Amino acid sequence: MDLKTASALRRLRLVSAPEAVSFLLLLVCSVLKRTTDFNAVPVMGMVHGVLFVLYVIFWADAWNRTKWSLKTAALYFVLSVLPAGGFFAERKLRREAEDAVIASRAQREGVVEAS
Repeated sequence: MDLKTASALRRLRLVSAPEAVSFLLLLVCSVLKRTTDFNAVPVMGMVHGVLFVLYVIFWADAWNRTKWSLKTAALYFVLSVLPAGGFFAERKLRREAEDAVIASRAQREGVVEAS
């Protein structure tokens, strides 16, 4: 895995958890808006919107660089629209990055052949 691909995956991983948190907070704010006088939906809506747009941009960049299959790319996109999906995406992306580092080290040390 080259540096640009690793960076694309890292950006996607770093924005996935905050995007999930903002989505959950937006849901809480929506409930509070309807049950109390507290209305933070406009602020949380904007925060979540910005994070979601960043997630989609980073997702598209990662898909382009990693050459994921359509199934893998769709999975990461679906995780972005589920309330807690960003946490699962972050965990899965972290594992993928760790596997790539291990494969890179093994290839460098001559344990496995380059494909």
